[in-house]
Amino acid sequence: MMKLPPLDLAIVAAYLALTIFIGFWISKRASTGMRSYFLGGNQLPWYALGLSNASGMFDVAGTMWLVSILFVYGLKSIWLPWLWPVFNQVFLMVFLSIWLRRSGVMTGAEWIIFRFGDGRSARLSHLSIVLFALILVLAYMAYGFLGIGKLTAQFVPFNLADYFHLQVFLPEHLRLPNLDAAGLNERTRLLADYNDRAYGVIIIALTAVYVIKGGMYSVVFTEVMQFIVMTITCLAIAWVAMAHTDAKSIMQAIPDGWSNPFFGWNLELDWAKLLPSANEKIASEGYSLFTIFFMLVLFKGILTSLAGPAPNYDMQRVLSARSPTDAAKMSGFVSLVLNPPRYLMIAGLTVLALVHFSDELRAMGKGADYEAILPFTLGEFLPTGLLGLTLAGLLAAFMSSFAAPLNAAPAYIVNDIYKKYINPEASEKKLVGLSYLVSIAFVVIGTGFGLFLHSIDSALNWITAGLYGGYTAANVVKWYWWRMNGWGYFWGMVAGIIFALILGIPALNLNPLQAFPFFFAICLACVVSASLLTPATEMAVLERFYIKTRPWGFWGPVQKSLQDRGAGVAPNTSFKIDAFNIIVGIIWQTSLVAAPIFFVTQNWTAFGACAALAGVTTLILKIYWWDRLEDYPKDYKGEASDDHIRILKADH
Repeated sequence: MMKLPPLDLAIVAAYLALTIFIGFWISKRASTGMRSYFLGGNQLPWYALGLSNASGMFDVAGTMWLVSILFVYGLKSIWLPWLWPVFNQVFLMVFLSIWLRRSGVMTGAEWIIFRFGDGRSARLSHLSIVLFALILVLAYMAYGFLGIGKLTAQFVPFNLADYFHLQVFLPEHLRLPNLDAAGLNERTRLLADYNDRAYGVIIIALTAVYVIKGGMYSVVFTEVMQFIVMTITCLAIAWVAMAHTDAKSIMQAIPDGWSNPFFGWNLELDWAKLLPSANEKIASEGYSLFTIFFMLVLFKGILTSLAGPAPNYDMQRVLSARSPTDAAKMSGFVSLVLNPPRYLMIAGLTVLALVHFSDELRAMGKGADYEAILPFTLGEFLPTGLLGLTLAGLLAAFMSSFAAPLNAAPAYIVNDIYKKYINPEASEKKLVGLSYLVSIAFVVIGTGFGLFLHSIDSALNWITAGLYGGYTAANVVKWYWWRMNGWGYFWGMVAGIIFALILGIPALNLNPLQAFPFFFAICLACVVSASLLTPATEMAVLERFYIKTRPWGFWGPVQKSLQDRGAGVAPNTSFKIDAFNIIVGIIWQTSLVAAPIFFVTQNWTAFGACAALAGVTTLILKIYWWDRLEDYPKDYKGEASDDHIRILKADH
């Protein structure tokens, strides 16, 4: 345990106090109604929402994972986050955020009613997406819990396990007075784990206070502040890393191929001479045949991105934007402000560990703890004051990643279940009050799940490939095929949720990513067959959806119906330009990831190439994406009715 100096403790305490104060100070604005509480009244600027969204993605557990994979896989690790997939932000910025924001709804479940109407099948679809959203919220909260307690316990000189007498939770055989050496080691390890988790519970409780009280206003305003703190932290860590390393010392600490982001059939990275446990980590994670892994990730990533945002914090930010074009700008802004500073921090922590921590990792043998890189480098290299600011920044990252799903959870319970099915006449004051209670319940349940999680990698793999994989089939088809109805969506979601839960059973030891193509095919078959075996969605519902959203895809019968009524609109012909912008956008986003890594490792030739690539792709996106953005389409065919115009203009 590293003792935190008084100045650093004071900085962390001051930051916590300021965050909670902001949450209460702006809570009056959040309590004026449900739309104000969950969407900030659609008055928040796109750049503030973008900073908030970026801050929400800047989590401690994810940062620990990214540091560990950069350490082991080198520049090839830039492809591993495609598991999420990170390039879904590109699909959102190019077209999906605009389509989604045009709906004017409050939650993803409410959007289902907008798409499929309000019949029995649509109501079942609505409930299925609420169920998925709640599972996703709990998964994110439990995942976010990992790491923060461990990080806090490393620096706060106070043993909560002793203070709260957590020894009573030890197995009976470890509570005996005369233990052998193995027993003493096991008891020490478990008590340290209890101490970590006790600190995690305290941080969660403090985070919950400002989120529950302030709603979306609180989340966005505090996350903007948190992002500023995190950016300063990232720059500081990169500076410290470059001051304590040089290109020569880094090259001596890495195997051949570490600095090359490209790959062949195999990973072509051998740590045998430098750090044998790294080879064992690569083998255990199944990434040795890297081309197969990359093809699976790309296949899954494109489909998941085409499905649009899952009903979580990302969707809430899109729906909170002032207008459709603001939603698109916000999604693009996330990649720009998140990746460079975050990867300056990740690269800085990694190179410090490569040069100065490799001996300790070698001494650990097969049980090397790569998640220990982050606390080691912080405690070893950051001076007083800067260490406190850095810990405050990492605390901000955790609070952001925990706050975002916690804000989303009550929207589904209160707005999509209680108000819709139980008490439609409930007052705004009662609904906001109930939202507080639901948030508290989710804090307790999410923390409970987090107490039983031990592996960041396994939790991440299940969320990205298992849970998101189950979501993909039904949500891809809903945008692009007119004939999909509520029954198709419902059975596709039910199949996806069942498969995701099966993949999460530890005893089965199934790899969610490898299983994805098979259960995606089964879920897709459920969607198509259920849709074709049941009546189509009412044409009036489809017309309203198509007029307002204007997606490209297979919408011919809906276009013809509108034309026959004299309210026809030109089809969306932007598929080719959107596909072009997506390819350019993915290259742009990847260059923003690679450039800061090359900068910190002082590989100036590669850094210059990445910076030039980022500049060229930015210019292309300015011409072919930014300059072409529009809130609503303008190319009508025929004379639009008053009702037609009202639907198109109904933005709020």
